[in-house]
Amino acid sequence: MENKAHALAAGIFVVAVTVLLLVLAAWLTRDTGMREPYEISTRETVTGLQAQAPVRYRGVDVGKVAAIGFDPQVPGNVLLRLEIDRDAPVTRETFATLSYQGITGLAFIQLDDSGRPAPRLVHEDSRPPRIPLRPGLFAKLQSSGEAIIERVEQVTARVNQMLGDDNQRRFSAALDNLGSAAADASRLAKRLDGTVATRVDPALTEASSAMRAVRKSADEVEKTAADFGRAARRLNDTNGPMDRLAEGSQALSHAADSFNAATLPRINRVTEETSRAVRQLSRTVTGINDNPQSLIFGAGPVVPGPGEPGFAPPGGAK
Repeated sequence: MENKAHALAAGIFVVAVTVLLLVLAAWLTRDTGMREPYEISTRETVTGLQAQAPVRYRGVDVGKVAAIGFDPQVPGNVLLRLEIDRDAPVTRETFATLSYQGITGLAFIQLDDSGRPAPRLVHEDSRPPRIPLRPGLFAKLQSSGEAIIERVEQVTARVNQMLGDDNQRRFSAALDNLGSAAADASRLAKRLDGTVATRVDPALTEASSAMRAVRKSADEVEKTAADFGRAARRLNDTNGPMDRLAEGSQALSHAADSFNAATLPRINRVTEETSRAVRQLSRTVTGINDNPQSLIFGAGPVVPGPGEPGFAPPGGAK
């Protein structure tokens, strides 16, 4: 009886510990935040997605998948019921994609938005708002897989056609022709080497000599230009020949201005007075030539002129 009592007590203890562990696990994993329901209705396949799968907004856990079923309103669509934290920024621009976790293949819901500001999704009556599901990477690959396979088949057919018997014979002939062309090119290269050695090298030597002569002439021209530059700098230096020539020109200009302003008017007056004296002397000499007696008896009375009393025209009647 004692053995049965000990076994019963051990069983009760194990059951009690198990219940406590389950209660502790439930308490630790309980949801402490307020969550709101959302729905996703899509015709995309949701392979790998299970209930209680996480819902992440740009990598941050914001909820979980509550249930997976079919949409009674749209036949053929899969209906996903989500529970998302009330604080999550779910707006009208928010969309969902189906993503996968590493190599495990387990799927989860990834939420994102376009980045444009938009109002939050509002719960109307008893129907939870719906979030659109966009195709993910694997869905895009699956949709474009048929086109890719068709193109691969076309490429394979073209490669097979290109590698047919006729084309292989043509390739063999082309390779033979290419070998012949390579041999001809080798012979031509040898001939060119001989031509270069016999004709081009002397011409290059002469060209090199001509270039050295040109360089020598260029050096001489450069030296002459440098000498000319030094001479020009000496001429243009301060107190140099050009400055002295400019100072002499200014002094000569001042002297000419002084001559025009003072000396020249005096010379003009002296010239005018000399001209009057010469005219008077000329009239005096003319009078002496006409009447030499005037030197002894004087000039005499003045003969009346035309219109004056006593005027007698020359050769007139007496």
